[in-house]
Amino acid sequence: MCLAVPGRVLSTAEVDGTVMAEVDFGGVRKEVCLQYIPDVTVGEYVIVHVGFAIQRLDEASARDTLANFERLGILAEEFGDGFELAAQQNTSPEGAGR
Repeated sequence: MCLAVPGRVLSTAEVDGTVMAEVDFGGVRKEVCLQYIPDVTVGEYVIVHVGFAIQRLDEASARDTLANFERLGILAEEFGDGFELAAQQNTSPEGAGR
């Protein structure tokens, strides 16, 4: 299975003529191509599929999606413990509103 996962943009830069971003998926950071939505800014949430940001997403929807993935048990299966931990943090009282 290959999911589209929400993450928060930490930084952007042009690399070899392509707009790229460092995206945080609840503690797991990945380089992501922003070619489809190059005007994304730091702090915004995006949906990432196979290394490409394909859509913007509001923070509440991003957190809800991560929590739903965790409840379904597919985060650890698909991505490892970092994503499961992120989903748990985002549904706890201390993770709310971050």
